[in-house]
Amino acid sequence: MTETASSAEELRRLDLTHVLHPHATVGRPPEPFIVDSAKGALLRDIHGTEYIDGTCGLWQCAVGHGRPELAVVAAEQMGKLEFYASFWHFSNPPAIKLARRLTEISSPGLDTVFYTNGGSEGIETAVKLARLAWHAQGEPDRTVILSRQGAYHGVGSASLAATGLPAFHQGFGPLTPGFVHLSKPHGKRIATESQEATDVLVDELEQTIAEVGPERIAAFVGEPLLGVGGMVPPPPGYWERVQQVLRKHGILLVVDEIVTAFGRLGYWFGSERYGIGPDIAVTAKGLSSGYVPMGAVLIGNGVKNMLDGTAFRHGFTYNGHPVGAAVSLANIDLIESEGLLDRARTLGARILAGLRELEADDVVFEVRGEGMAFGVELTVDDATPVAEAARAAGVLVRASGPTIVMSPPLVLTDAQADALVAGVTKAVRSL
Repeated sequence: MTETASSAEELRRLDLTHVLHPHATVGRPPEPFIVDSAKGALLRDIHGTEYIDGTCGLWQCAVGHGRPELAVVAAEQMGKLEFYASFWHFSNPPAIKLARRLTEISSPGLDTVFYTNGGSEGIETAVKLARLAWHAQGEPDRTVILSRQGAYHGVGSASLAATGLPAFHQGFGPLTPGFVHLSKPHGKRIATESQEATDVLVDELEQTIAEVGPERIAAFVGEPLLGVGGMVPPPPGYWERVQQVLRKHGILLVVDEIVTAFGRLGYWFGSERYGIGPDIAVTAKGLSSGYVPMGAVLIGNGVKNMLDGTAFRHGFTYNGHPVGAAVSLANIDLIESEGLLDRARTLGARILAGLRELEADDVVFEVRGEGMAFGVELTVDDATPVAEAARAAGVLVRASGPTIVMSPPLVLTDAQADALVAGVTKAVRSL
């Protein structure tokens, strides 16, 4: 139901007075955009205006908004067992069944699941696992984590240090030590006249390992494609070559699948798209399509064997939440039964083809995409005016530095996809 004018104004006033939003300037609250309802790929604000959700909020709603199937599952589970801790030897049926399901759809060998409440917690967990595994093997000096510029891995202690976006670091120092950042794997910017981008990046990786010392490096952490960093797919052959180097030096590979798993790239996991064989994979967001805060860290047998007999003194109150697990299972079933992996590939190709017409515009540096993940990088420093113009055209997209990034629900209709492209095109050409 649309809010009345008076109640809408009251909500606005209360938000400006009492809510500190993530990434807002303290004492300078932004004008709130208050979402009242959502269905499928459409949002309605409190005034009744409708928008195409081009971002899934924060990349998460694979199956779209307002799915009654998930609401029913959540209510039934709450009525049966709303929550009980999963520390030590305690467990619950939905968490057990979800763990089995995740091992069935993930990369071979990822047979053990540790639950979290979201992505930042997952990266914190993965870093601890990697360091503890080497400690258990009698190599306590292997603590360094290799990451990359342009990467976003979260806002915790280790996850923030792994993040390669300087704006997120400002004022939060000192950052957790032991993180080394490699170049952003942006093929068009990295390639030279004499060297392909992958060759440049792999040479840098080899040199960095030699300088730091392989005996000091625990793991390499990376997204299959950069998300917040601009929806940047890796250059050809990148992941194959990187894995060869890591294996040669015995360095573990942590893949951040927080954005890329559960159909975003047209596969259950982005690792499948790029031929990645992770030692640890971190998920969240699309795991439950955002209906319940839920994350899962998938642990490979190699890491589990390294840790055999070692206590993992780490956990979060809501690990293995039964409602989150039940909803996540139903969400995975929806993705499968509705053919949303194939849908992401076919509809994604349609959207990308439409967006690529913008590459003829002088203001556009590059158009990128994979599955239902897209980036339009501009020749300006800040794409915020374009995002605002798109919103005025009825399309919600996100400005990430110079890039407009999009990650719409996988249930987007053809007509909505075309409207998304039209709205972004109009907004870009308004500059």
